[in-house]
Amino acid sequence: MNSRQEQLDAFNRLLDIMNDLREKCPWDQKQTLQSLRHLTLEEVYELSDALLNEDLHEIKKELGDVLLHLVFYAKIGSEKNSFDIADVINSLNEKLIFRHPHIYGDVEVKDEEEVKQNWEKLKLKEGNKSVLSGVTKGTPSLIKAYRIQDKVKGIGFEFANAEDAWKKVDEELAEFHAETDLDKKEQELGDVFFSLINYARISGINPDSALERTNNKFISRFQKMEDLAINKNLKLADLNLEQMDELWEEAKIFEQIK
Repeated sequence: MNSRQEQLDAFNRLLDIMNDLREKCPWDQKQTLQSLRHLTLEEVYELSDALLNEDLHEIKKELGDVLLHLVFYAKIGSEKNSFDIADVINSLNEKLIFRHPHIYGDVEVKDEEEVKQNWEKLKLKEGNKSVLSGVTKGTPSLIKAYRIQDKVKGIGFEFANAEDAWKKVDEELAEFHAETDLDKKEQELGDVFFSLINYARISGINPDSALERTNNKFISRFQKMEDLAINKNLKLADLNLEQMDELWEEAKIFEQIK
């Protein structure tokens, strides 16, 4: 691996390249905080895919793309005389030191859970008015639910165990099935999802990763169905559900063989 000096040299080179691009490249010159935002989100999702696949080569590549965006935002900040990359890093350093008093202070903790609880309490000391103030509005709903639950857990608002959390799932399912008004039924379904996510979290399962793996598995099987149909000179749209289900089962067999 690279030495610390080599790492610093590489980062310094990136800053020089960013300066060159901002000065000389028409596309880079045109970019703003707002024009980059949706591109940043796209890069983060690509990184997420690489992480789920544990593809280290792709992870390295996507981390570079995300890092470029971070440096780009800092460059724009410096042009506005608001902040530069040093301000960003120094602010992060100070926050990490403040929120880890068990490393940089005299606080003692016995496990990871105490670290998380201290983290949330320290955030309130920093001026956050609510434990949930760090949950952004733009976060996808499934991840937002997970983050909400994880944050309130930090101050002890949590089921005692996964079994108690599952009882809540059963309760919400019963309320969902009992409701007949469509609008209220939608609300009850939201409660079902929220309680399922909570159960998964308490059980040590990341619900977003679980759902994404199921999404990928479905895509793979369905595309195999399409291939099987083509090989049999069939069109999926012309088949009934029973015939499509037969192809689905065949696709599952191919998946198991792989």
